[in-house]
Amino acid sequence: MRFRFLYLLFHRTLTSSDNRPREDSWLKSLFVRKVDPRKDAHSNLLAKKETSSLYKLQFHSVKPEYLEAYNKICQEVLPKIHEDKHYPCTLVGTWNTWYGEQDQAVHLWRYEGGYPALTEVMNKLRENQEFVEFRKARSNMLLSRKNQLLLEFSFWNEPVPRSGPNIYELRSYQLRPGTMIEWGNYWARAIRFRQDSSEAVGGFFSQIGQLYMVHHLWAYKNLQTREDIRNAVWHKHGWEELVYYTGNILISIKHFFLLILLVYIFHPEANIYIFFNVPLIQEMESRIMIPLKTSPLQ
Repeated sequence: MRFRFLYLLFHRTLTSSDNRPREDSWLKSLFVRKVDPRKDAHSNLLAKKETSSLYKLQFHSVKPEYLEAYNKICQEVLPKIHEDKHYPCTLVGTWNTWYGEQDQAVHLWRYEGGYPALTEVMNKLRENQEFVEFRKARSNMLLSRKNQLLLEFSFWNEPVPRSGPNIYELRSYQLRPGTMIEWGNYWARAIRFRQDSSEAVGGFFSQIGQLYMVHHLWAYKNLQTREDIRNAVWHKHGWEELVYYTGNILISIKHFFLLILLVYIFHPEANIYIFFNVPLIQEMESRIMIPLKTSPLQ
């Protein structure tokens, strides 16, 4: 009986979709949505036009026994670069990961003037003897390090210093190649749902390093406040649709093979093509971070 019911449901859906397409069909989520062809690089379409700022996001995995010493030298040296007007850069924030990858430091820099500013800072730091010594001492404390160069989304808040105490969440998304514009289209609408408590700090997408990466930075008073804010947004009309279309899995493998089996058994002569609504996200990660005392974002 159960198998017969599944067949009737599947057969009726195929028949009705052939004769009269229905907007509320349960198969609607299987079909690929049309996306307008891109006319320009996504960096030009999604980044802020009024600024030419470039961001660098650094991840440092620190040897556990050196984490305190690492934080100490960072708090001594990094604010000096931040405050020196000869360097066209700003330390946006510096943190230790609390939940997520342990013994990790995260630094976010902004370069006012884009790639020329980045090159200028790098050249000047090579001549800065204190920074050279800092890097030498730091190298003995690290297990690994990586960085990315980012641009900020035009529809996100620009990260500005804020008083604390706060915890910060860095949510990182690895998108499927070719989906960055679609992600931007959805989040340009979604961000308005997340402004009530001023929790949105900044949104960025990668240019150099690991590509098709998106980072959203949020600030909360504590973990319970984070939970309350995230739960409250689900009561806002329209949020669930935006999350659905940017979600990770839209149809399970089990259901996919069930559909194929039904077609094969009951319509072996039919040429039926099933197109999936391709998910935008390949992987996602959340870090809860605590700012260092010298971080402009507290």
